[in-house]
This record gives sequence, C-alpha cells and structure tokens, in this order.
Amino acid sequence: MNATAPKASAQNAGQNRRIARAAVVVLGATGGVGRGVVKAALASGRPVIAVARDKSGLQCLRGSFPDADLTIVPGSVSNDGDGERLARTLSKLGRPIDGVVAAVCGSAARGRLLDHPAAFLRQTLDEDLLPHLAAARHLLPLLAQGGRTGTYVLIGGPGADRPWAGYGHRSIATAALRMLARVLHEEARTIGVRVQLLAIDSPVCTELNRANACEQWPSALSVGQRALALINALTEAGDGLQPAEAVVPYSKVGFWPSSADDTADDDFGVTTDVDSPSPASTNQQEPGNGDAIASSPACGAAKSQAMHDAPAVGLLPSRCLQDARTLLRNLIAPNHNATHNNNNQEDSP
Repeated sequence: MNATAPKASAQNAGQNRRIARAAVVVLGATGGVGRGVVKAALASGRPVIAVARDKSGLQCLRGSFPDADLTIVPGSVSNDGDGERLARTLSKLGRPIDGVVAAVCGSAARGRLLDHPAAFLRQTLDEDLLPHLAAARHLLPLLAQGGRTGTYVLIGGPGADRPWAGYGHRSIATAALRMLARVLHEEARTIGVRVQLLAIDSPVCTELNRANACEQWPSALSVGQRALALINALTEAGDGLQPAEAVVPYSKVGFWPSSADDTADDDFGVTTDVDSPSPASTNQQEPGNGDAIASSPACGAAKSQAMHDAPAVGLLPSRCLQDARTLLRNLIAPNHNATHNNNNQEDSP
C-alpha cells in the first residue's frame, strides 16, 4: 500500500499540472495535419480545444482520446460571421487559452492559371487565405484576455518562393499567407500576442496520403510538435531559444519530443478525411479542412495516374521524382531562358 501511494500522488500531481495549463485551440483539428497537432499537444500534457466543421469527425477524434483533456467544438472560420460566432463559443467555455494553431486550407485542385478564369484564383484565395484573416481577427483578442500573452501559429505550405508547376494558384495563396503572417505579426504586438507562421517547404505525410508520400516529408505529428514549440517558447519562463520572426522555417524550430514518437503514425481511428470538401462544395472553407500541407500538389495526385513515370527501382513515388525534376528545371531556368522557353508546357505535370 505504501508503494502505491507515491505513484498515485504523482499521477494526481500530473493531472493537476495538465488542468492548470492553458488550452491550445486547433483549427482544422480533424484534417491530416490538424490531427497531428492535436496528438502532439495532448502528448505534451496540453488541454486541447479541437475545432472543425464536421461533428462526426470530432466525435471520432474525441473517442480516440477518452481520457485526455480534449474539448470538441463544431465551428467554422470561413468568414467574419463564422469567426465571430466561434470566438463567442470559445469565450463561453471559460477556459484560459494561450495558443491557437490554424491548420486550415482549401481544396487541392490542379491546373494552370492560364487555363482557368479569374474566378479560379479568387476561389483559391477565398479558401486558403481569407479564412485565416477571419479567424485571426476574432481569436487574437482571446489570447490577450486577462493580460495573458499567447501565440497564434499558422501552418504554411510549399510553393511560396517558387511556383509549383500545375499549382500556381496555391503558390500565390501560400505567398499571400506568408505576407499576411508578417502583417499580423506586427499588428498583434499592440495587444501582446505573437503571430508566427510555421513554413514547411514540402508536403506533409499523414494517414490520409501515406500511400503516395515521400519518406523525406515530415510527419503531421512532427509538424504539431514544432507548432507547440513555438507556443511554449513564449509561455514557458526562461525559454529564449525559439526564433521570434514572423515566418519561421520548419527546420529551424527545435523541440523536445514528448511521449509521442516523432516518427509515429498519426492513427486516431479516423479512416477518412472527414473534412475534405466534396467536388460540389470546394468553394466553402471550414476549419475542419485541416490538410494545410497534406493537400499539397504531390499528395493530391492519384497513384494510378503517376505510375507511368515510376522508375524500375521504385525507391520514391513517381510524383516525388516528377516534382524534383520540375524543381531542378526551375533552378537552372535563369541561366538557360533561351533553351527552356519552348519547354514550359512540359514543366507542368
């Protein structure tokens, strides 16, 4: 009996510490990347408020962590009205919040900009960019309530510096998101809140795209761990190691792995992407569509359509090799404009 008493006391102390810690809000919690963020936060002992539009998906997520301090909130940030309603709902919970992670993104349709009307780019911005602004406008004040200091982390995908062949519209939206992060970073200083964008220059491997993923892609769990490291850098006393820039490259964020293995699968018992928009509803953006990187170009290609490119060895998915060839062409293009001007069509997979 004496042997079990210290153990029970330690468990109670651990539970008290978890209860005392402020919560992290995860937007797009049921998407591939969002699930990784939720898992990383819970493994670190953080209470989590998971936000997504799909109630059944949230229930599945809740059932995967029956003993965790996980609160599920159906909600959307597709526009200002939705963002305001979500902020009111979170305020009514009465829980202190010191971090928000926005893993929000739109559909991953392919196509050249020149082959689509202007409305195609407008739709992409409506899905990939404007929801981030709507969410930040209404959730940033929650991080400053009661004189608290908090961190708002946006998850940004590849293609912002160089156009991604066949996904130019996504590259434009990603570049705009980085500028939005820089603007919000400056403006949020007046209320004592830090805004940062975690910039990931490759797609992310999730349970939703694992069949077509490259081994070199970071896992959704590792993305979540680094997002949490940015939040902890501001909330934990004495930690001045993390960068305070508005845009932080994924590779420059250090973290201390928790009980969850950095390379572990993000398997929460949810077998489908409950938040992926259907073809008929790709013009609607909700926080549940959390595959901010998982829905990147390489992840969205069907394996059957890419197999004709596959090398005999099969060390990497053919899609990765195709994107690597495109990247190499882009790198050498400035020195060989005359040679490659006639081959632009071949650069689009």
